[in-house]
Amino acid sequence: MKGIKYRTVGLSADLFKQLGSSVVILPGAEIVPALDRGVIDGAEWNNTSSDLTLGLQDVCKTYMVQSYHQPCEYLEILFNKKKLETLPVDLKAIARYSIMAESADMGWKFQDWNSRDLEELKNKHKVKVVKTPRPVLDAQLKAWDALIVEKSKDNPFFTKVMESQKAWAKRVAVWRQEIMVDQSPAYEHFFKKA
Repeated sequence: MKGIKYRTVGLSADLFKQLGSSVVILPGAEIVPALDRGVIDGAEWNNTSSDLTLGLQDVCKTYMVQSYHQPCEYLEILFNKKKLETLPVDLKAIARYSIMAESADMGWKFQDWNSRDLEELKNKHKVKVVKTPRPVLDAQLKAWDALIVEKSKDNPFFTKVMESQKAWAKRVAVWRQEIMVDQSPAYEHFFKKA
């Protein structure tokens, strides 16, 4: 990643700086023109559907996927806590359960939209999908280690959040590795028959 002019934001910007990239923070609307003019060499935006809508396929034909800087996505709805607490019990329940329903609905839509749009990127726009190589993933993990130490200095809230996230990830990763089946053999059985 050394010397690559790369667009990203947030903690990802710090991560890619650790990896030696020249990070450029741009708003979404400026990504495609910057790639087209050669101002940046690469960019991350959001997900397959959002990337297609933005038009990244018009300026880039290589799509590197499966990075630790954004391993998944979540629907986030933010409320002013003080205002939310003033609502009657029934309206609090409506807010809570409507958000849970929308989150589940978005999860299903996410799978549908992104899988369809990945097919379009590959078939219609001739975009080559490449998995992030293991050495880059290993370098990301080392960079995260350094970044966590740096961001935790004099920031107890960051430390608290990281400890909570690590505890969650450790517990969930064990569950996924021990309980969830690797779907690759089933996919190959049904869809990659010779």
